[in-house]
Amino acid sequence: MYPTVADVLALPVVRHGRPRVVAGAEGLGARVRWVHVAEVADIGHLLKGGELVLTTGIALPDDPSALAKYVDGLAEAGVAGLVVELVRHWNDALPSSLVAAAERNRVPLITLSRETRYVTVTETVNGLIVDAQVAELRAAEQVHKVFTELTVSGADPADVLREVVRLTERPVVLETLSHEVLAYDAAGGDPGELLANWLARSRSVHVGERTAYSSEAGWLVAVVGARGHDWGRLIVVSDEPPPHRHVVVVERAASALAVHRLVARDTGSLERQAHRAVLGELLASPLPSAELLARSSALSVPLPGRRLVGVAIRPVLAEGRQPNLSAPVVLRELAEAVSLAARRAKVSALVAVVDELSVRALLSLSPKANVDAVLERLAGEIRQPRVVAAGTTVDSPSNVHRSLLEAAHVAAAAPHAGPDRAVHRLSDVRLRGLLHLLAGDERVRAFAARELGPLLARDAAAGTRLVQALRHYCEHGGNKSAAAAAAHTSRTAYYQQLARIEQVLGVPLEDPESMLSLYVALLAHDLR
Repeated sequence: MYPTVADVLALPVVRHGRPRVVAGAEGLGARVRWVHVAEVADIGHLLKGGELVLTTGIALPDDPSALAKYVDGLAEAGVAGLVVELVRHWNDALPSSLVAAAERNRVPLITLSRETRYVTVTETVNGLIVDAQVAELRAAEQVHKVFTELTVSGADPADVLREVVRLTERPVVLETLSHEVLAYDAAGGDPGELLANWLARSRSVHVGERTAYSSEAGWLVAVVGARGHDWGRLIVVSDEPPPHRHVVVVERAASALAVHRLVARDTGSLERQAHRAVLGELLASPLPSAELLARSSALSVPLPGRRLVGVAIRPVLAEGRQPNLSAPVVLRELAEAVSLAARRAKVSALVAVVDELSVRALLSLSPKANVDAVLERLAGEIRQPRVVAAGTTVDSPSNVHRSLLEAAHVAAAAPHAGPDRAVHRLSDVRLRGLLHLLAGDERVRAFAARELGPLLARDAAAGTRLVQALRHYCEHGGNKSAAAAAAHTSRTAYYQQLARIEQVLGVPLEDPESMLSLYVALLAHDLR
C-alpha cells in the first residue's frame, strides 16, 4: 500500500522541516505514487498523477494568475500534494493566490519553515514506495497461486468468495448482469446492510472497463464471463480506491468463477443455488430474518408489502421412464422450465428444487394482482408434463412458510384429481389432501391395513384383481353399471367380483358407511 501524504509528513526527515498544511487538508489521505522535485512552473504536463511535488519555489512566478495557473496544472495532472520550502523565494508565508488555488482544487499544500534536504526526502519516500511495489508484486504472485489452485480443484463460488474476503478483508457480492445476487460474503458484517436496496444501487453503477473502480459507489467491479459470453459481475465493496493487489484478486476471482461455470455446463446452476438457499431457509424458518428478506429482494423477489403464493410443481414422468434414475434430471429440467415460464409470465419468483419430489416456487405479486389469473398464466407457460399446486395467498413474509407447505401437500395429493385443472388448490384435493397430511400417522396406516388386509391377501394368493374392482365401485359412487364399464368387464363378471369382495371382507358394499370406510382405506393405501 502506497504511503499517504499524511504518512510522508510524519516521517522524521520531513518533520525536521516543520511542515504545516496551509490548504487542501481534506486531501491528506491521497496516496503518493512517487516524490518529484521540480522547480519550474511548467511541469504539469510531465506528470502522471499521484506525485508529491517538492519545490523551493525559487523558479515560481510572483504573478497571482500565473501561480493559480501553476496549481491548476498540478491539479489537472492529479498530483497528491505540493510541498514548498519557505527559505529561498518566500520566507514567512506563501502568496494568497497560491493558497487559494490549492484550496479550490483540494490539493494539499504544505510549507516547510526550515531548509530541508529534498534528496533525503525523495530517497526515503521513494524507498518506501518501491518496497510497497515489491510487496504488491509478491502479493499478486500469491494471489495468482491461490486462485490457480482454486480453479484446478473445482472450487465452488462460495469458496472463491471466501478467499476474496480473506485477501481483501472487504465484503464481496456476485451478481447476474440483471443485478440479482447469486452469492455474497459480508466479511463479518451485516448481510442485511450489505444487500439493502441492492437492485437500485447496482443498477446505478456503470463501469466502462472489464475491471474498474467506481468512486461514487465505492465498488471495485469486475465483469465475469468467458468465450465472449459475460454473465455476471463480481463486486468488492471498498470505500477507498483499492490497491493493485485487490484489483488482481477480483480479476483472478472473476476468472475462477467463469471457469467454474464453464466446467459445470449449467448456466442456471448459480441462480438455482441462490434461489434454493433462500427457499430452503423460508421453509425452515417460520419467521424470516431481515437478512433473509434482503437476500430475497436482491434476487428481484421482494417479500414485504406483496401478495405471496407458495407453489409446488410436480413432474409427470412419461410412460417408460425410470423415476429413480431420472428424477433428479427431470426436476432440474423442470426447474429451468418453471424459471423460464415465470420470466415469460412476467412474475417475480424464487424457483428451485429443494426436495426429491417437486420444484418449489414462491411468487411475489403486487397487492392488486389477480392471483388466480397469474397462476393460470404461469401454469400455461410451463411446457412440460406437470402438476401445479398452489398454497394459500398470504400478505406477510411470516406466513410464507405455511403457503409453501400447503402447496407441497396439494401437489402430493393432486395427481389423481384430474388433468383438466391447470392449478390445484387445497379446496381441490379435499379428502385426499387431509389423508396426505395424516399419511405418516400409524393409526391411519393401521386402519387401511385392517379394512383392506383380507382383500390384499386374496389378490396376492389367487392373482385376482378384487382391490381394483372395489376401487372402481367406490369411485363411481356404488353405480355398478358405470363401475363395470370403467373396469372393461361384463356386468355379470363384475357382479360376481363384488359378491366375492363382500364374502372376503364380510361387509355389505351397499351399506353407505361400509363403502365410505373402504374408499378412505383405498385412498390411505395409495399413500403408502
